[in-house]
Amino acid sequence: MNKFIDLSKEVKEAMEERKPVVALESTIISHGMPYPENIETAKTLENIVREHGAIPATIAIINGRIKIGLSEEKLEFMGTSKEILKASRRDLPVVLAKGLSAATTVSATMICANLAGIKIFVTGGIGGVHRGAEQTFDISADLQELANTDVAVVCAGAKAILDLPRTLEYLETFGVPVVGFKTWEFPAFYTRESGLKVDYKVDDEIEAAKIIKIKWDLGLKGGVLIANPIPEEYALDKAYIDKAIEDALYEAEKRNIKGKEITPFLLDKIKDLTQGESLKANIELVKNNAHVGAKIAIELNKLYKEA
Repeated sequence: MNKFIDLSKEVKEAMEERKPVVALESTIISHGMPYPENIETAKTLENIVREHGAIPATIAIINGRIKIGLSEEKLEFMGTSKEILKASRRDLPVVLAKGLSAATTVSATMICANLAGIKIFVTGGIGGVHRGAEQTFDISADLQELANTDVAVVCAGAKAILDLPRTLEYLETFGVPVVGFKTWEFPAFYTRESGLKVDYKVDDEIEAAKIIKIKWDLGLKGGVLIANPIPEEYALDKAYIDKAIEDALYEAEKRNIKGKEITPFLLDKIKDLTQGESLKANIELVKNNAHVGAKIAIELNKLYKEA
């Protein structure tokens, strides 16, 4: 095990016994949702994973140590402390060297999960190419991580605040398979439809696990993106949420909010504009991803045990 990592007792035992483990990020706790919904959601996701027979491993950096699996006390700390940074790939060495605490983004969570030998990661939506990136060059590190790190990511597509066509083009350029879970449509986070197609569709978790394992058996580095749409009953109207996103983007531009601050700002602004409806949708879509991710982890675990 990497010398910078501390495994919780539950995760350590699961790894030793070769049980399926599912990585969960901490940015959603520290920067993605308000208190107390952030803590409640984090606990719910862990419980969903356990109910399916897998072990949850929420990942964060606390006092310069990578924590794989968080106690209730540590979850509370990540959800309430105002001193929690937001760590991507570039931030990891600095945060660890300085002994700081940080929530891990998709890219950092993938790195930490891979270091620990965890191959399935559940999140809400990945980062991607931001709107106007042709001028700003604002492209999330999540996309390069998907191209280089051997962790499969289950998500509800990319965050709807992004330029989704360019995000898919970027993933194609770097050879990342984008697989729709029971859908041919690339989901747009709050909505099931984006008008964009995925590369391939799978009908169940068994097929998804086979694709993931074969990719790495071939020696093809990088992840697989499993795009799992928000359940229909929780999806928001596309025109309604698109208007809220446009208004939030306008506000961000007016305030000159950029870089790693923009996503938390936009998500919070959209929550206000939709009177909390976007937050409810966010919670439901990530819960749905936890159901699917746990099932895929179990099937992938079976394949490795059979090999």
